[in-house]
Amino acid sequence: MTSRDDGSAHLGYSPELAENLGHIAMEYQKLLTEFLQKPQTAQDVPGFDPSKMTDAWVELASSWMNNPSKVIEAQLELWRDLMVLWQNMALRAIGQNPEPVAAPAPGDRRFAGDDWTQNQIFDFIKQSYLVTSRWFTNTIKNTEGLDEKTQKKLEFFSKQFVDAMSPTNFVLTNPEVLHETFETGGENLIRGLKNVLKDLDRGKGQLAISMTDFDAFEVGRNVAATPGKVVFQNDVIQLIQYTPTTETVYAKPLLIMPPWINKFYILDLQPKNSFIRWALEQGYTVFVISWVNPDEHLAKKTFEDYMFEGPLAALDAIELATGQKSVNTIGYCIGGTLLACTLAYMAAKGDDRINSATFFTAQVDFTEAGDLTVFIDDDQLEILDKQMAEKGYLDASSMATTFNMLRSNDLIWSFVVNNYLMGKDPMPFDLLYWNSDSTRMPQALHSYYLHKMYHENKLVEPGGIVLGGEPIDLRKIKTPIYMQAGKEDHIAPYKSVFKGVNHFSGPTKFMLAGSGHIAGVINPPAANKYNYWVNDKNPKTLDKWMEGAVEHQGSWWPDWHAWLSKKSGKKVPARIPGDAGLKVIEDAPGSYVTSSKPSA
Repeated sequence: MTSRDDGSAHLGYSPELAENLGHIAMEYQKLLTEFLQKPQTAQDVPGFDPSKMTDAWVELASSWMNNPSKVIEAQLELWRDLMVLWQNMALRAIGQNPEPVAAPAPGDRRFAGDDWTQNQIFDFIKQSYLVTSRWFTNTIKNTEGLDEKTQKKLEFFSKQFVDAMSPTNFVLTNPEVLHETFETGGENLIRGLKNVLKDLDRGKGQLAISMTDFDAFEVGRNVAATPGKVVFQNDVIQLIQYTPTTETVYAKPLLIMPPWINKFYILDLQPKNSFIRWALEQGYTVFVISWVNPDEHLAKKTFEDYMFEGPLAALDAIELATGQKSVNTIGYCIGGTLLACTLAYMAAKGDDRINSATFFTAQVDFTEAGDLTVFIDDDQLEILDKQMAEKGYLDASSMATTFNMLRSNDLIWSFVVNNYLMGKDPMPFDLLYWNSDSTRMPQALHSYYLHKMYHENKLVEPGGIVLGGEPIDLRKIKTPIYMQAGKEDHIAPYKSVFKGVNHFSGPTKFMLAGSGHIAGVINPPAANKYNYWVNDKNPKTLDKWMEGAVEHQGSWWPDWHAWLSKKSGKKVPARIPGDAGLKVIEDAPGSYVTSSKPSA
C-alpha cells in the first residue's frame, strides 16, 4: 500500500492478503458449522411481524399510482442531483473544488474519515448514498393520502433500510475498513468473524452486539458502588437506603423510582456521574427502588401490583426507616408514568404523603409518543401478547433491540463496523454496560402498559383506567411538580412530555435539558456539558413556552436542587441505614440488580 498525494491510499494486490482471504473463508465455514450445531433460538423485535408491513407498502404504492406527477417530480429531482454530482466529479478531476451536492447531517459520524472527502471515489460513493437516501426518505415523507400511523411506520422502517445500506457498513465501500484489511492482511476480518460468532453465542441465536467491554465493569465495584443498605424487599422491589455523606440532611426523604425496563444504576454509574451520590452530597436522605428482574413466576404481576408493591410499599417502609410520612419523589421514564398513576390514586384516597414529584423524561399523554408507536397497533400487540404468553415475560433482549433501532447508526451499525469489519473490541463505557443490562417484562404488567397507555392513551382520560378500585384522574393531582425533558430524546420526545403540564392541577415547572433520554438526565455539574431552558411564566402551550424560555449553560441539577430544597424541610441529623425501624437486609446495590447481569 502506497500513499497518494491527496492523502488517500492506493490499495494493491497482496499474495498475503489473497492467502488470508482464503483462510477467512475456511475459518468462516468452520465457525459457522460449529455454531449451527449448538442449540439456538430466534428472537424478533417484540410484536413485529414483517409480513404486517405488506399492507403499508401496498398503500404507499397505491398512493404513488394515484399521484404520478408527484412521483415523476421526485424522480426528476433525483436525476438532477445525480447529474450535478457527476459534473462535480468531472470538475474535481481537472482540479476544481465544487460545493458538494449532499453532506452528512450535523452529528453524523459515519463519514468523518479524511478519505470520504479527499478521495474522489469514496466522496462520490458517499454523496451518491446521501442523495439517494435523501430522495427515498423524502419521497415517502411527502407522499399524500396515507393515514398518520401508516406514514410513521413507513418513515421509520425506510430509515432502518437506509441506515443499513450505508456504504460505511460494507468492506469494499468503506475506506477505513479497506485500509485495515490490507494493512493486516485480512486479520481484521478473521477477528470480526470471531466477534460475530461470539455475539451470536452470547445472544443464544440472536445477534447480541457487544457495545462495551463487559469485563471492565462489575456492579457493586465500579458501577452502582455508592455505599448503602437494602432495608426492605418484597416480590417486586428491594428498597435501598444510602449512607449519608453529610452530617445533617433535609427532613423530608427523597424516593427515586427508576424504570423497570433497565436497572436503577443509570443513576449511580461511577462517582463522577452518579446522580445518587450527588444528591447525597446536597444533603438528601436518598432511597431508591431496585426492581426485580422477573421470570415466569411473576407473569401475572399487574400494573396495579407494581404500584402497591413498588412506590406505596416504599412509602410505608420509608416512614418506618425515618419516622417521616412526607416524602419527595422522582420518577424516571416509565417509573414516572407509574408515579403519576400513584399520585392520582393517592389523591383519590386522600393520601398526601408525597410532598413533591419530579419527572425525568416521563410521559403521561401518549398522543405524540414518538417512534416507539410504530410498534404499537392492534396486529403487533396481538403478536406480542402471544409471544409473552409462551414464557410469561418478554425477553430483555427484545426490548433492547427495539430501543437500539431508534438510534440505529449509533447503537447498531457503528458497532457492526468496529467489531465485525474492523475486528476491534469495543471500548469500556459504563453507560453502554448499563444499556446492555436490561430486564425482562412480566406479561400482565407489560401488556397493560402497552394497551392502556401507549395504544389507547387511557391515562389522560379521567377514569380511563382503574387501579386499586379507584378511577385514575390526573386532574386531581395538586402536588408540586418539576418536569424534565430532553431536547433530543427519541424515547420520550419533549413534545410528548410537555403535554403532562396540562393534565396536572398543581404548580408545575417544566424544564428542557439538552441531549437525550440518558445524557439529558445524567449530566453532573462538574462535567459542564450541554445546556437547559426554563420559563418562569409556565405558559400552557409548548410554542409559547419555547418563545419565553431562557437558556442556561451546563447541568440543570443545581436548578432542580434549588427548587426541591425549598420543599424539603429543615435540616436534621443524618440518618444511618438500619438505625431506626428497618433492619439491614444486605449491602447495596442488593441482589435484585445483579440478577442476569451482562455477560461477555
